[in-house]
Amino acid sequence: MLRTVTALLGAASFGAGVLAVFATQNGTGSAALIVFGGVLLLLALLGSRIESLEFGGATLRMRADAAERFALAEESERQGDIATANELRAEARTLLEAATPIAADYGSVRRSMRPGASRTRAMEEVVARARRLAQERSFEPAEVLHWLRHGTDEQRITALAMMQARPELRNFEATLAAITESRTAFEQYHALRLAAHMVDVLDPEQARRLAEAVEAQRFGPDADRKLLGEEILRKVRGRSQER
Repeated sequence: MLRTVTALLGAASFGAGVLAVFATQNGTGSAALIVFGGVLLLLALLGSRIESLEFGGATLRMRADAAERFALAEESERQGDIATANELRAEARTLLEAATPIAADYGSVRRSMRPGASRTRAMEEVVARARRLAQERSFEPAEVLHWLRHGTDEQRITALAMMQARPELRNFEATLAAITESRTAFEQYHALRLAAHMVDVLDPEQARRLAEAVEAQRFGPDADRKLLGEEILRKVRGRSQER
C-alpha cells in the first residue's frame, strides 16, 4: 500500500515539475518538483535497495526517508489524522534540508580541496550549519543515531554536529565508537568534542570507559585532538575527586 501511494505521489510530482518547466518561469521550483518526484518513484520501484544508491554526492537514503514520510503523511491525512500528517511532513522537510545542502557540501569540500587549514575551515563552516539546523528544527534521535552508526562519512559528521547542538540527540555508545573507530581525523575530533560535552552526565562506568578509550588513542602531531583528549581526561578525574 505504502509503495503504491509513494509511486502515485512521485508520478504526480514529477509530472507537475515537467509541466511547470513549460508553463512557468519558476525554474528552481520546477526542478525541485522533478527531483522530488524522481526520488519518490525510485523509492517505489527499488524499495529497500535504495539505501545503496548515491545521488549528487549525498546518499539517497535521507531523501528516500523524506519521501516515505511524505507518503505516510498523505495516508494519515486520508484517515483524518491531521496532527500526525503535519508532524510527518515537518520531519520530511527537515530530512530534505539535512540531506542536500549539509551532507553534500561536506563531501564536496573534502573531495575538491587539498588537506590543510583552508579545507578544515571550510568543513568547520559546514559543521556549524549542521549545528544551527539541529537547533532550529526537530529531529528524531533514532534517525540521527542511524546516520552516525550506519551512514556515510557525510552523514556521520552531520550527526555528530547535531548531537553537539542538542543533548536529547546524544548517544554514549555511538559517540564512543566514533572515537575508537573514526574514519577520519576530522570525524574523531568532533566525536571527542561531543564526548567533552557529555562527561558531566555520564555514569561512573561510562566515564571510566570513555577515559580508557581516549587514553588508548594516538593523536600524533594533531594538537587539537590531543587537547580535547586531555580536557576529557581532566573532567573525568575531576568527577572522581568529587566523589
